[in-house]
Amino acid sequence: MALERVTKDARQAETPCRLLVADDQPHILEAIRLLLKPEGYELEMTRTPALAVEAVTQGDYDGALIDLNYTRDTTSGHEGLELVDRMKELDPHLPIVVMTAWGNIDLAVEAMRRGASDFIQKPWENTRLLSVLRTQMELRRSQRRALWLEAENRILRAPGAPDFIASAPSMRPVVETMARIGPSDANVLITGEHGTGKEVVAQTLHRLSSRADRTLVAVNTGALPEGTFESELFGHVKGAFTDARTDRIGRFELASGGTLFLDEIANIPVRQQAKLLRVLEMGEMERVGSSKTQKVNVRMLSATNADLRAECEAGRFREDLLFRLNTVEISLPPLRERREDIPMLAGHFLARYAERYRRKIENFEPAAMQQMLQYPWPGNVRELDHTIERAVLMARHQHIEPADLGLHMQRSGSSSSAQNLDEMSLESVEAILIRKALARTNGNVSQTADALGLSRGALYRRIEKYGL
Repeated sequence: MALERVTKDARQAETPCRLLVADDQPHILEAIRLLLKPEGYELEMTRTPALAVEAVTQGDYDGALIDLNYTRDTTSGHEGLELVDRMKELDPHLPIVVMTAWGNIDLAVEAMRRGASDFIQKPWENTRLLSVLRTQMELRRSQRRALWLEAENRILRAPGAPDFIASAPSMRPVVETMARIGPSDANVLITGEHGTGKEVVAQTLHRLSSRADRTLVAVNTGALPEGTFESELFGHVKGAFTDARTDRIGRFELASGGTLFLDEIANIPVRQQAKLLRVLEMGEMERVGSSKTQKVNVRMLSATNADLRAECEAGRFREDLLFRLNTVEISLPPLRERREDIPMLAGHFLARYAERYRRKIENFEPAAMQQMLQYPWPGNVRELDHTIERAVLMARHQHIEPADLGLHMQRSGSSSSAQNLDEMSLESVEAILIRKALARTNGNVSQTADALGLSRGALYRRIEKYGL
């Protein structure tokens, strides 16, 4: 993560400062251009307050240098003060340096009271103008870095590349497809049952791409309440709604230049699907509560356990959005169809948890391995992961025994489970009920949550907890 931040900061430092300049005098604009262009500034010149406001609405700037008078023979500064107010509404963090005539300090003070960062007097001293702009640009970028770091700490996962284990014949098409499309920017839809490793595939695709040194942002859309979905993905500005006390970066903005992974994509409400489609088609978005359009450049990876084509036919998923998401589709087989990978996967998880819990456990007894090879694994690789973690904690010897795995109860079926109900914990009973409900709905989380009387988020937490 530290390396990633340094890289990101270096990229920001290399990007030219974008400065918006507003003045109604052509010779003033030309003088500023001649002074600042050699300094590496990227300039946008405007001659009216209306054009300056339009520029801030449509573009992203590191600062603004504006005159306070735009009508001939007027020195009141009224137009310039209104321009400061409007710019601060559109971008509260934008540094604004105002230009005013000699001897009109009161006007400059009023502009700063309204939100301007500094002022210079005409005719200016080149050294002072350059110093003021440099200070404000550096402050702006340091504020942006602080905002990015806060967002990273809140959103991004811990560093460490995932281990992709796939030697079974049924996984060969998956590996071959990943090798071909990994280096591209193609949108990829990853399908498969719960726990098959869709997120690991997404992480691996990101590592194979030209964006590997950029950010990978993962979002479980199924766990996002509909009321906060738009804010989480697109961000919001202060005051956009009751609890919006500060500006917030959304997942799209954070992932710009990198990769965005949306898990459980089928659970996005239809009303929000149109907004997602627009970002994918146009590369444009606005934060909630803002009219300012921002450009974003993300590679989209998405995943689902649902049949999206059936969801489209049922009217629950937009067909045009599906076309945007699945430029390439990767379908992951369940663990029961790739049993050749079970020994390697189990060994990988054993090494991880033995080290984490400081247990000197070396391997599996043959009977334990045989049991794992025969077990149907309804929760797939995620269930195997949780099973090995539990076994490491429960093991009494240096080898994992069949009893340590705890698979007998799950394998025994519904009748045996019902007979031993008095001996089971509440969590075990709950896990069985959720597994049965998921089976009845063919893994549809929304329908399962309704049947169990749970919110979708609460059901997801239980699925993760029990390794389902």
